[in-house]
Amino acid sequence: MKNNIIDIYIDFKSPYAYLAINPSIKFAKRNKLKINWLPCVLEIPDYLGSAKVDDQRNILESDRNPHQWRRVKYSYMDCRRYANIRDITIRGPQKIWNTQLISIALLWTKNNNYELTELFIEYVFEKFWKREIDIEDYSVITSILKHIGINSNFFKEWSINDGKKELEVITEKGQEKGVFGVPSYYFDNELFWGREHLPMIEAKITNDYSKIY
Repeated sequence: MKNNIIDIYIDFKSPYAYLAINPSIKFAKRNKLKINWLPCVLEIPDYLGSAKVDDQRNILESDRNPHQWRRVKYSYMDCRRYANIRDITIRGPQKIWNTQLISIALLWTKNNNYELTELFIEYVFEKFWKREIDIEDYSVITSILKHIGINSNFFKEWSINDGKKELEVITEKGQEKGVFGVPSYYFDNELFWGREHLPMIEAKITNDYSKIY
């Protein structure tokens, strides 16, 4: 195997990324790969429009056309099919969240307490999709860091300058690789979008394509 590191791009506001976390971790362990978790802040309004809803799913604001609404509704129906099988809670968000700050917190965790990175990712995904945390709030994110045992000293100051710059660099490099959605896997100079491509990556590693169809 040429490479033992796989880049995995995630965005906490993506249910597809959430569903990919556990399978990706198992896949990496099985193939003796080290995961390099990388944030990808999706600009959902650019291709799906934006909307706000209340607790009863009544639309408060929207600039989506009928086609975009069909895509959004199907996406959550699709995700819930898989989530129900795995007893995962996915509650539709009431707005399109800005995940820049929580992405910077992911980078902070990698830099300061790397061994807790996966715990941070799993915790944030679970709490966010149960609508239990505000990932745009500094105090909430600082509390999450402390709860998990991650050093939070000077996080806010770092996030405003160095953290933001680090995220921008990762975003630019991801775009150069062709990353446009999540979860995205970059392995051995090839890009794969979606967890359904894990078998193809594994076949590439083992050189056994007999189970690919």
